[in-house]
Amino acid sequence: MKIGLACPYTWDVPGGVQVHVRDLAETLIGLGHDVSVITPVNDETTLPPYAVDAGHAVPVPYNGSVARLLMGPVSAARVRRWLRENDFDVLHVHEPTAPSVSLLTCMLADGPIVATFHTSNPRSKILTAAHGALQPSMEKVRARIAVSEAARRTIVEHLGVDAILIPNGVAVGTFRDATPLPTRPPGGATVVFLGRIDEPRKGLDVLLAALPTLVARCERARLLVAGPGDGEAVLDRVEPGLRDRVHLLGLVSDADKPRVFHSGEIYCAPNTGQESFGIVLLEAMAAGAPVVASDIDAFRRVLDDGHAGRLFPVGDAAGLAHALAGLLADPGERGRLSDRGRAVVTAYDWPMIAKSIVGVYEMVAGDAPVSVAVGSQQKAIRHSA
Repeated sequence: MKIGLACPYTWDVPGGVQVHVRDLAETLIGLGHDVSVITPVNDETTLPPYAVDAGHAVPVPYNGSVARLLMGPVSAARVRRWLRENDFDVLHVHEPTAPSVSLLTCMLADGPIVATFHTSNPRSKILTAAHGALQPSMEKVRARIAVSEAARRTIVEHLGVDAILIPNGVAVGTFRDATPLPTRPPGGATVVFLGRIDEPRKGLDVLLAALPTLVARCERARLLVAGPGDGEAVLDRVEPGLRDRVHLLGLVSDADKPRVFHSGEIYCAPNTGQESFGIVLLEAMAAGAPVVASDIDAFRRVLDDGHAGRLFPVGDAAGLAHALAGLLADPGERGRLSDRGRAVVTAYDWPMIAKSIVGVYEMVAGDAPVSVAVGSQQKAIRHSA
């Protein structure tokens, strides 16, 4: 099949949706499909051969984070040209309610369109206010996919439609076969955190608050923190006597990300909410890292109700310290959780997930390929201005 994928967020800025689109595209290509991705990008040289530049996006607050989104006449023209130059059998747009490339694609195209919804936000004022404006574009979508039950509930409540549940995928082999970083902290009691360090919902402050109790119970304990943000501000929130226990890596490359999970004894996800899925947990599990995570619905589902990882109450620093210290002191339990995690994650390997998605494509594809909608250029420009 000839498949067009629309990615709403900036390609060369770290994010779960971008990784999802990239891995899906490369898996589909590996399965023999012809794939093209259109996406915002800051540096066009970072795009792979199968991707097309939709323009530069701007950062805006979105779903408790900062997303780089793209709308306007220039991007609309680029999307329209992309559609005209390719006779796609199916279009697959991601996060079509975000004001970016995927929404433009829905406005500008007619034909077989599939949409994947990643976001969980049951109280989204944006979706509630925009429901009427979004409806004409959403009516073009022939099949909807939600990556989690939380994401499915969000679109049911705000858009009044249902979706097929197909979870995020993970490149199991890439994470399984990685080696530790050469700068791995010594001591054999390292807890890994990976995420935006200045985004409160990622929960780094909960982990930092747990550090004094953790060190009191495990004197060798250290934190390995990877992710973009102000490292100095992080250290300012740590007691002076414990700052040497916090190793900051900053932003890590996609190539080094699997190595980060192999550079500690435990992976910790202390997120406080607004998580639709838990892809980072799957990546850690694929790497063989035992997981300790906050007991939010998305994480509980990924961790098989706590059988594949330890759960602690959301925001409970003392509970987190207890869970981490107990697991650091019990290598047998760490090994059991590692084995269970590897077993669970096999169902999320990308070839398995991609085949389910192709099944949706085959369900909606027909004799007529994707085409540019009549009069869509002016409509898209008017709505995106």
